Amino acid sequence: MPTARPRHMITESDRLAEALNAAGEIWPEERDERAALLRRVIDAGIESVESAAALRRGQRLTAITAAAGALTGTWPRGWRDEMRDEWPA
Repeated sequence: MPTARPRHMITESDRLAEALNAAGEIWPEERDERAALLRRVIDAGIESVESAAALRRGQRLTAITAAAGALTGTWPRGWRDEMRDEWPA
């Protein structure tokens, strides 16, 4: 089937074969269709990755929110002149 999308070819490793066999137990209607099972496994992996990414974004946002405003202190009057006075003219 023609497509403009990238195509990927993978070899069924022992680990992938085991995952596809397990997927066949979850989706028995596709037990004999390895390509269909592979798509199901990939979809499940995508959901897992998206969930982990969302969790990480949430953690980062929490950390940013917690740190926001922590460095909003004001400089004392005349600080620039004091700093300049420390250096030779």
